[in-house]
Amino acid sequence: MHIYLACTVRGDRVAVEAARVLCARLEEAGHTVPTKHLLADDADASEAALTARAVYERDMARLERCDVLIAEASGSSYGVGFEVGYVLGRSAATTKRVVLLYKQDREDRISRFIPGITHPRCTTIAYNDPGELAEKVLAVLDDVRS
Repeated sequence: MHIYLACTVRGDRVAVEAARVLCARLEEAGHTVPTKHLLADDADASEAALTARAVYERDMARLERCDVLIAEASGSSYGVGFEVGYVLGRSAATTKRVVLLYKQDREDRISRFIPGITHPRCTTIAYNDPGELAEKVLAVLDDVRS
């Protein structure tokens, strides 16, 4: 599967290490993650080499090509929120799914919207550690394939 792994680049990157572990496990399982460069420590600096329009166009094209959007929402990010809303808003026509992640210990700091979402094409996963997260996400992806 082509997986768009979304995480904040300019916001609170508290969960970037968990996203890195998840990305590695996804690739080990044979999935393609074209957004893994966003997990690098210098992601904001490398993205600055592009215009805002170029980032938008690139990422929209990647969203169109992806099979699943996995969005790490433990840190504040308008971009991640936009990506989730875009994919879910079109999911009736595209049949794409969203897997929305957040660190359990941050539930009191994130939008209540995230743990409360009930959209039928969105699976929300609260996690405590990166290994647990990877196992939960891989199980969801196995269900998506079935």
